[in-house]
Amino acid sequence: MKPYRIPTLVTDIVRTALSSLDGMEFTRAGACPFCGGILQGYDRKKKKFAVLREDSGRRVIPIHVKRFYCRNCGHLSYADQPFYPDTRIGSPVIDIFLALSATMPPNRAARIIDAMGIIVDRTTWKHYTGRSSAGIPVVDVFGMRLPLSVVQLSDIAVRTDEPDPVEVITACGLPSRR
Repeated sequence: MKPYRIPTLVTDIVRTALSSLDGMEFTRAGACPFCGGILQGYDRKKKKFAVLREDSGRRVIPIHVKRFYCRNCGHLSYADQPFYPDTRIGSPVIDIFLALSATMPPNRAARIIDAMGIIVDRTTWKHYTGRSSAGIPVVDVFGMRLPLSVVQLSDIAVRTDEPDPVEVITACGLPSRR
């Protein structure tokens, strides 16, 4: 099988966007999403945002997400984070897959993502196949549809050494419970 040739600039934009969140802490939450009660800090969880292929092997991009305990109903909830509900990889990675698979077969989209050096197993892609990309704004970068979230994260990474978590959540197109 012939490997896909992706413009280097496109790969750099994507990898910069994902790498910029390495070790970032997400600690902001509003009221309890279950009852609207007051939240109290509980602990923090390390989550895998993305996995990149590098010359030395795999590089996991972790983020840290604070968990909160509701004083009213006792539920645990997470701070605002760049993940869609019930997913285990960062929302920008899913956005890339959905944006690409809107114009090509899902297996080809998965191979292009792999050619960018983003490691995701095939079973995960099967889980997202068929989901609508209608709500994901995209931009054309050298003939390739990239989600706006990735372009904005890359821009944030270039502009600042320490991205603001609220700005990251907004760039990912996710609601913040400020």
